[in-house]
Amino acid sequence: METRIQKAVENHSKGYNCAQAVVCTYCDLFGMKEEDAFRLSEAFGAGMGNMNGPCGAVSGLYMLAGLKKSSGNLENGMTKSKTYKHVNELGKEFIEMNKTMICRELKGLDGTGMKRSCPGCIEDAAKLVEKYLLDD
Repeated sequence: METRIQKAVENHSKGYNCAQAVVCTYCDLFGMKEEDAFRLSEAFGAGMGNMNGPCGAVSGLYMLAGLKKSSGNLENGMTKSKTYKHVNELGKEFIEMNKTMICRELKGLDGTGMKRSCPGCIEDAAKLVEKYLLDD
């Protein structure tokens, strides 16, 4: 799957935001058309709509985790707690890798120096997709 990780980084270099780069790389494996994935994840780049909040690559990772873990049962959303637990674990692992999952901190916009570039965050999020979301 190394080629998918590379594709995610390449998507970013083509102009996809960080969330789009992750979600669009794997959307076919989750039953979603790339155009829909692109549109769905568009508002999540640059730390949630260019607000430098939560990392877009992590947001994309979480979207895929929701597709993987949610039952999709509109009448009985009983998978929510399992999904939340899973994304919490994914977030903790991303933070272990990068010290934070906040865009402005990752990019060093808070004055602490860059911790990880956008392509690096995309690569890390893609690695977590492959490690935890493609195995079942």
